[in-house]
Amino acid sequence: MQCVRRQPKRTKSEEIIFQQQSKKTALENGKRLGLEGDEDLKFLLTGGNLKKVKSSSWRKMRFYKLQEDCKTIWYNSQKPVKSRGSQTFSIDDIEDVRFGRQSEGMKKYTEGGLEDFCFSIIFKGRRKNLDLIADSPEEAKQWVTSLKKIIEHTKSMNQQQNREHWIYSCMRKADKNHDNKMTLKEMKSFLKHINFEVNESYADLIFVKCDKSRSGTLEGSEIEEFYKILTYRQEIDVIYTKYAQTEGKMSPQDLAQFLQHEQLEAVTASDACSLIEKYEVDEEAKQKRQMTRDGFLIYLQSPLGMIFNPAHSVVYQDMTQPLNHYFISSSHNTYLMEDQLKGPSSPEAYIRALLKSCRCVELDCWDGPDKEPVIYHGYTLTSKVLFKDVISTIKQYAFKASSSQPITMIQSNSGGVEEKRFLESQHCLFLIDSLLTFSIGTVLPGLDAFAEQLKGKFLIKGKRLNKLESFFEDNTIEEEFVSEEDEAADVKVEQAKEKPSKRSKIKLAKELSDLVIYCKSVHFPGFESAREKQSFYEMASFKEGKAEKLALVSASAYVCHNIDKLSRIYPAGSRTDSSNYNPVNLWNVGCQIVALNFQTSCKEMDLNQGKFMQNGFCGYVLKPEFLRDRSSQFNPYNLKLNHQLKPKILHVMIISAQQLPKVKNNKDNSIVDPLVKVQIEGVPDDQQKQQTEYIQNNVLIGLNPMWNESFRFKVCVPELALLRFVVEDHDVASHNDFIGQYTLPFTSLQNGYRHVPLLKKNGNLISSTSLFVHIMVMDSQ
Repeated sequence: MQCVRRQPKRTKSEEIIFQQQSKKTALENGKRLGLEGDEDLKFLLTGGNLKKVKSSSWRKMRFYKLQEDCKTIWYNSQKPVKSRGSQTFSIDDIEDVRFGRQSEGMKKYTEGGLEDFCFSIIFKGRRKNLDLIADSPEEAKQWVTSLKKIIEHTKSMNQQQNREHWIYSCMRKADKNHDNKMTLKEMKSFLKHINFEVNESYADLIFVKCDKSRSGTLEGSEIEEFYKILTYRQEIDVIYTKYAQTEGKMSPQDLAQFLQHEQLEAVTASDACSLIEKYEVDEEAKQKRQMTRDGFLIYLQSPLGMIFNPAHSVVYQDMTQPLNHYFISSSHNTYLMEDQLKGPSSPEAYIRALLKSCRCVELDCWDGPDKEPVIYHGYTLTSKVLFKDVISTIKQYAFKASSSQPITMIQSNSGGVEEKRFLESQHCLFLIDSLLTFSIGTVLPGLDAFAEQLKGKFLIKGKRLNKLESFFEDNTIEEEFVSEEDEAADVKVEQAKEKPSKRSKIKLAKELSDLVIYCKSVHFPGFESAREKQSFYEMASFKEGKAEKLALVSASAYVCHNIDKLSRIYPAGSRTDSSNYNPVNLWNVGCQIVALNFQTSCKEMDLNQGKFMQNGFCGYVLKPEFLRDRSSQFNPYNLKLNHQLKPKILHVMIISAQQLPKVKNNKDNSIVDPLVKVQIEGVPDDQQKQQTEYIQNNVLIGLNPMWNESFRFKVCVPELALLRFVVEDHDVASHNDFIGQYTLPFTSLQNGYRHVPLLKKNGNLISSTSLFVHIMVMDSQ
């Protein structure tokens, strides 16, 4: 086996011992992943040479290998040590592994003959893809298969397994001489690394207590004892002891009592038996149908013990309603990876949006070379991407996150008729079996209609030459001029001089026009005129400022409009940095397609992801009844008129947190001073937030800082409310540093003692971190 660590010189016998210990560590971590003895895991642990591709001329051989933690890929580099960047990346940072020439870099810098030799590692966030070439197609497939397997098994690890893995990985890093033993000095370094500040005497006390062999180092079972002391959770012991009334353990009846009284779940002793069978780790206790403290903790850290109701992780809402009765997860300028002025355009941006359950994407089409259309942000310096590459990508990834719910493609065309005919042919070439090219009625269909006729279809939103009613008539129009409202190229003032006027005439090919069935783009004439003249299949688009003004001034009229019609909202052109507006105010008046810049990590995107977490993450959420009922008088700014509302009282206790990560820009010796903010986002009367005190230096609380602070919120419109937790590192001199957040629909809350997972700024899970809270939702008297 090739030695991959840069490590101090060892004697031959020391090296043999080290390699044996590394194998043992890899074996333990593989077992924790559920891959004990797995051939794919062995392949990654052995590693191999791969050619890294960065350009047509830059291809260099690198050795890649999975480290013994089974979560980190190491690779060598020929750079000088001082200029050498990070030589590792985490399995958790990988978004996808794609076989063949499926990345932009591979398509651009490699030949078609290398198709079966190539694969790409796609990272989360803005990190560049890693494009690699193997020596053979078999080896390339082996890398892809093996990496995908370990990624899936890593995702399936429960909170307890993730925490144990994280702790032992940190210990390995603190083990400077790699002898699998911890000296007192190494232990103190490790405690700093995991955000645990203790005084010298307390550190000495822990060390002496665990050093049973009196060897001056900790190893084996002594490290396990050290881990138990670090991760001890007093709050779990208090809860468990209260209900463990059978030989000091929980019987099925004891567990059922806990679930009924604390979690407010309608369960029986038989249900409790099933939980014991699933989560108990002690075989002797399992045979006696008892749950130990460890099993109880694993249950609390499972999906059943999370704050988000697992029943909402599948499609559970009524899908028979008309399309306009749903909120639809929607993106703006989907092709952009960064800003709106000179950032890169890429098919990758569509993949990322679609995998986040986005069901409405945007294509800005312009004349390209050789009459081949391109997509980019017109009148700017953003890069261009071929239209056919985007369509191919959408076809491939459209239904991976949501297997059947339809995609709306918002198309803005700025070329001539010839290009539009080419455009139409490209649609048909890639989407011939998936484009909706017919009407199935005289009203907007419900999503249940997609089960037979429209499931897995693409809807085109754009201009149409004539009324849908004339679709089946003999129409010989080949091309015609129509009025085009410029929605996408709304950029800086100085660029506006180069743009066509907002109501300019454009040519439109009949072939392309006929693809527009249910989402014909029309100008908004006002609520009264729209009520009389706008057809069910016509959709108006609103710039954020106009939409927010209408929502504020004419909320009831806007609600009524959105009961019968589709509305699309898009960010103002002044948001050149791809920032976002608050979507909540537009959801409050029933706007269905509230488009955001998906490439930007921000609070607004957190709210969007939280909103669409429910209903199986399918990208469609049924609007509340008062936003669907034609007799509704709902006004989010005047709730006194809404007697049908059923307010709730929310009691939240923030109990503790587990394994909060250090903030990146903090110094190595800095300890996080954590606080928790609890926020309600919804109608104006429900906008509120409270926060805990911060815990200074986390002293003697270590991996599980405790607050035990309670808050009370009155929520007037729970159907539109989102609950948001934000954990920050308190800073006296400047703004607090963000640690993690979690946002979910109020109606998806589970009562009782619950863990709250935390997400990074980019929306990805922090695998070993959570909050522990108590939730109680009650009817308001």
